Order: sequence, then structure tokens, then C-alpha cells
Amino acid sequence: MLVVFYSKPAAEVLMFAQHALPILKAAGKPYTDTLPERGVITHEQLPAAIAGIEKAIAEGPVLDHVESDDDNDDREHPISQPVSFRQRSFPLLAMLRLAQQHQADVTWEPAPSW
Repeated sequence: MLVVFYSKPAAEVLMFAQHALPILKAAGKPYTDTLPERGVITHEQLPAAIAGIEKAIAEGPVLDHVESDDDNDDREHPISQPVSFRQRSFPLLAMLRLAQQHQADVTWEPAPSW
């Protein structure tokens, strides 16, 4: 399921629910196996949520690709490399930070089907 995160001061963030779940767990939401269809992070919860995600990023492995200087054509294409937690969480973390600056809530719901 695709979910869309909304906050008045920020652009929408679209994410698969299975990718959003670990980020929201790090933010302190008590979800186990599935993400509820709708939810909210209130502006009062934002400092703890941001701190939790930042902590998870700091403690997690770094999977970012490092370019080598050799001209080897056998390098793995960037599209086939795994996406790290840090990379995946960045858009939502940016939204949370902006929402905190403006004392706004962040909500999510299923993405509309076109």
C-alpha cells in the first residue's frame, strides 16, 4: 500500500507502507507488523520522533555507494544497490523538521488511486 504524508508547511511525501513502518517505529510509534491506514504525529511528538529517527540513522549501517576511481565497467548499477535507512528516511525526516519549525502536525493516509 502506498501512503502519503501531509503537513501544511511541507510538500507531500509518498512512500510504501512497508518502508514507512520502520521509520515510524524509530519515531516512537508502537506499530508491530503493519502500518495503520491513517495516523498522525502531533507537533508535541515531533521532537521525540525526530530524535528517534536520527538515533536510528546514527546506529544503523551505512549502505551508501562509494564511487571508485578505477575505470572498471563491472561496477554495479546504482539502481540495483540497496537503499539505506538513512536514504529512505530523509524525505520524511525533512518534513518532520519543517513541521516542527512551524508547529504543525504530520498526518498520513492511503495514497489516492488514479
